[in-house]
Amino acid sequence: MRNAFAAALLGVALFVASPVCAQDRAGDVTDLQALRQAVKNDKRALVASMLNLSDTEAKRFWPIYDTYQREIDNNGRRRVVALQELMFRDRPMSNLAAKQYASELLAVDEALMRARRAMRNRVMRALPAVKAARYMQLEEKIRAVQDYDVAATVPLAR
Repeated sequence: MRNAFAAALLGVALFVASPVCAQDRAGDVTDLQALRQAVKNDKRALVASMLNLSDTEAKRFWPIYDTYQREIDNNGRRRVVALQELMFRDRPMSNLAAKQYASELLAVDEALMRARRAMRNRVMRALPAVKAARYMQLEEKIRAVQDYDVAATVPLAR
């Protein structure tokens, strides 16, 4: 059972933080399974196909996108480390360990919120408002699917 959790956590970590291969078609972003697969295959291609950026918009947008993805990846790694500590405990969690775990997850969430706020401000200046909102909505959908996958994998603290 411990190996199953390890495999699932590794899969989630790879899904969240790994570089991906190219994909020709993005799929329907209202179909969450298709969205999950499109992100796994090539998130950047999915975003490009959903935004349909002009050359000028692309020059302004992609550096913002790359910076935000690095922030997501760094914080995703922090979250994986915290989740591993929870999942691979051989004994019940102490009150001190539970406080540290909760604090680390909250710190990761706060860092992601700061990164999301900075990205939003930059994207709103770089793109027309509709395209900026579309990108932010796409990122939220992707994050929701990833959060669901983590929640389905990680057991409650014992």
